[in-house]
Amino acid sequence: MGSQQISWGIAPIGWRNDDIPEIGAENTLSHLLSDIVVAGFEGTEVGGFFPEPNILNKELQLRNLRIAGQWFSSFIIRDGVEEVSTAFHKHCEYLQAVNAAVAVVSEQTYSIQGTSKNVFTEKPYFTDEEWNKLCQGLNELGKIAEQYGLKLVFHHHMGTGVQTLEEIDRLMENTDQNHVHLLYDTGHIFVSDGDYNTLLHKHKDRIKHVHFKDVRKDVRGQCEKEGKSFLQSFLAGMFTVPGDGCIDFTEVYEKLLDVNYSGWIVIEAEQDPSVAHPLEYALKARKYINEELLVLDKENALVSS
Repeated sequence: MGSQQISWGIAPIGWRNDDIPEIGAENTLSHLLSDIVVAGFEGTEVGGFFPEPNILNKELQLRNLRIAGQWFSSFIIRDGVEEVSTAFHKHCEYLQAVNAAVAVVSEQTYSIQGTSKNVFTEKPYFTDEEWNKLCQGLNELGKIAEQYGLKLVFHHHMGTGVQTLEEIDRLMENTDQNHVHLLYDTGHIFVSDGDYNTLLHKHKDRIKHVHFKDVRKDVRGQCEKEGKSFLQSFLAGMFTVPGDGCIDFTEVYEKLLDVNYSGWIVIEAEQDPSVAHPLEYALKARKYINEELLVLDKENALVSS
């Protein structure tokens, strides 16, 4: 499915949601993985309901699928890096056992993403001292990840202390580029700042993992007007798959090709599976990728030949 240096995946969140476990609870691992095969993707990220490595590896091998990575909630500011490191070692051990590429880290100290607070006006902020603690801690976690053959990729996220471009800039400037990399999420930065290109251009060399998430601009506007929480916003349909919202992924993909991006691009759209049928939307995403993005690979090949 495209450039040899890019692998295309789709996240399990379209089938089941870790923040609201009752959503999509009827969707089993076999159901999820088989849908991914039907939709033509190469792999996925680990969901909270995934089994231990031996069982998961068997299911993956039967379908010729791979694991890209898995989310890790860090509380470096709240608990200190020493305490966080214990859980992170276990996290990385699991990812190594399932042959993953990255450990996705998001600092959750003071996060409101799982609360009822207004995600558009009540995000947390860190003090200078907390920023220093976070950045130094992430450097340490990055070194731990490397012990397991993984890259730490930091996930900027709505409702957290690292959400806006200014905050991502500060994180990138104060962490070691050799140990801390960036997960670029089109949906989160667009909902936060109304702009997804500046982040890509400024930090293209730090990006080692990508989430393609589209946004329904009208729904986003309504959610902001009504002061909805993060969970309420995605349940209202703020996010969707590429080609179903307002983001132009052709310019994003062209830029990634220009900088010879190598790694995973994972389709991720937090939606209620009872409203947005997971396989239907996976197929919709694949159609968009095939018809609008992969043609750019061919065009680039013709230009360079």
